[in-house]
Amino acid sequence: MRKYKFLLTLILGLSIFGCSNLEEDALSQLEPDERVLNLETVETTIAGAYGHLDARAFLSRALGLTLMLRSDMVDIGNPGTAAERIEHDQFTVSASNPLILNPSRPERSFWPRLYQMIRGANETLKEVDALEEQAAGVKEEMIGRARFLRGFAYYHLVRLFGDVPYLNETTLTIDASVAERTSADEVYASIIADFEYAKEWLPNSRMNRALPSKASASAYLASVYLTRENFQMAYNEATDIINKAGTYDLALEPDYRNIFHAVNTDASKEPIFVIDFVAVNDNDESRDYLAAFTGFFGQQTYYASGGWSVMVPAQAVFDTWDDGDYRKDVNFDDEAVIDTDGNVIPFSQFSSVNAVNTNRPHISKYTAMAGDLPQANNNGRDSESNYQLMRYAEVLLIAAEAAAELGNTSEADQYVNMIRKRARDGDGTGAPSAVPADISGATVADVIEERRLELAFEQKRWYDIVRRKMGDEVFGPNGYETELQGTQNFDPSRDYLLPIPPIEITNNPNLTQNPGY
Repeated sequence: MRKYKFLLTLILGLSIFGCSNLEEDALSQLEPDERVLNLETVETTIAGAYGHLDARAFLSRALGLTLMLRSDMVDIGNPGTAAERIEHDQFTVSASNPLILNPSRPERSFWPRLYQMIRGANETLKEVDALEEQAAGVKEEMIGRARFLRGFAYYHLVRLFGDVPYLNETTLTIDASVAERTSADEVYASIIADFEYAKEWLPNSRMNRALPSKASASAYLASVYLTRENFQMAYNEATDIINKAGTYDLALEPDYRNIFHAVNTDASKEPIFVIDFVAVNDNDESRDYLAAFTGFFGQQTYYASGGWSVMVPAQAVFDTWDDGDYRKDVNFDDEAVIDTDGNVIPFSQFSSVNAVNTNRPHISKYTAMAGDLPQANNNGRDSESNYQLMRYAEVLLIAAEAAAELGNTSEADQYVNMIRKRARDGDGTGAPSAVPADISGATVADVIEERRLELAFEQKRWYDIVRRKMGDEVFGPNGYETELQGTQNFDPSRDYLLPIPPIEITNNPNLTQNPGY
């Protein structure tokens, strides 16, 4: 993929303490009739909107920590890590949790960052509307990119918070400051409309998959329908992508490891939509923090400094994963190089290198990907990693889950077995493994389990737990984290949703709080 250096121009428009983070800051925004508008200036606006994707407040750090620690796959490693992280891991989240919104540093929190994406998309839509006539399809493609990003941001917000204020390009500053919470049903309807428009007007595929395509919009539509339990529409959308895989330039990557390789992933047909880090540290904003948070402190397996041992899988996640499954090898580091002489220790001795390390296998997807390049330093933060936000394997699993729900068991088997065959084949250099064996008569539970393994540590599991209301099961006595502190705190009446930031409620009396906070 071509590297696309996004502009972070909209960061300066983040609201400060004392102002609602929903409010559009008129001082940082010129109305279309107050500036010279052309395709180049609109491109700057939309690039700024997309630039929020690689910010530390989004999946690289604030939201990434939240999604991974709230799942049943990842637990706190270093017990001395910040309390704001431990709260999510142990379901003791306070309404003022700084990862959600830190009033003194809102640019580091994901509630305002998601609304900044939305604001950038809405500004783009207003500017495009003011453009003079362009060649057929040019304005529509820009609108498609903007609406895709808006739908993408709201898709996160509605799953995290439920009813949220819905702002579009017609919302004025005064309206935003008194906005009420919009019902989740209405928000989802708008998300679907945005993705449908993007699907109509975006190109079939792109060389740079950090930009959305028709396939991206269709894949997210399928995901939304699955979340909404509209299984027929999810099936229709996902199988349409599968039938058009050639048109969309999509396929399963033969070697699962290549998907998470900083260089090889660029040639893969599996990614559909990614965050593409570019090994540049502009003010600590656009860095790959997951490499640091998941890495083992003091290891030199991939680069000269290790990580922080903050997000570490529960031991049972590793122990219950079949040893013959190639994906286990790709997902975990159960040993580490600790010095320039190449000395290796097993995970049971990790704490002997530094007390912050926990003696459990660590996640390798991000550390290995960051360390493939010489510039991957600073605990792996300066990397060229690609976070896989949507890939072809997930489309197959959406189709499989929807098919199982609709009683099309043979089709569910087919799609799951495509993924399992890839896992058995490994890197293609040796004899295939016997596991995971092909499935026959796949149930919905089987497909959900396959998602847990195939998409491990890709920030999908928490959303699966929420949409399937599996909290009591996965955080109960038979869950993976039973030997660790905190899972017993899960409360299904509260913990499927996060709290609305109190400062927003203070500044906007029309907002209400979620139950239990």
